[in-house]
Amino acid sequence: AVRSNVRVASAATRSLSEACAVGLRAGAFSGVLVVSMVLLGIISLLFIVRMLVPAQLHQLPFLLVGYGFGASFVALFAQLGGGIYTKAADVGADMVGKVEADIPEDDPRNPATIADLVGDNVGDCAGRSADLFESIAGEIIA
Repeated sequence: AVRSNVRVASAATRSLSEACAVGLRAGAFSGVLVVSMVLLGIISLLFIVRMLVPAQLHQLPFLLVGYGFGASFVALFAQLGGGIYTKAADVGADMVGKVEADIPEDDPRNPATIADLVGDNVGDCAGRSADLFESIAGEIIA
C-alpha cells in the first residue's frame, strides 16, 4: 500500500489520468488478492473437511459457517486493533511534538510521526482489507 501511494503521488506530478490509472491498478490488485485468499481458504477448507471428516455432502455448508464467523471475528478485531493503534500513535505524536518539543504536527523532526503514519496505514489499509475479506467470505458461504 505504501509503495502504491508513492507511485500514485509520483504519477500525479505528471498527469491526473496517469495517477488515476496507477491508483486503480493498485486497488484492483489488492481486491483481487483478497478475493483469491478467500476462495483459496474456502476451497482448502472444503477439501480438508471432505477428506478428514466423515460427513455427508449435505452437512458441509453447516460446517463452513464457522469459517464465516471466524472471518467476521478476525475482521472485527483487526479494525478495532488498527483503530486503537492509530489513535494511540496520533495522540503520542501530538503530545510529544506539540507539548514537549513545540514541533508542529507531522513534522519530520518528530520521530513519533513515523508511528503516526504507520498507524494511519494500519487503520486504513489493513482494516479495510480485513473487512473486505470478511464480507466476501460471508457472501460466498451464504
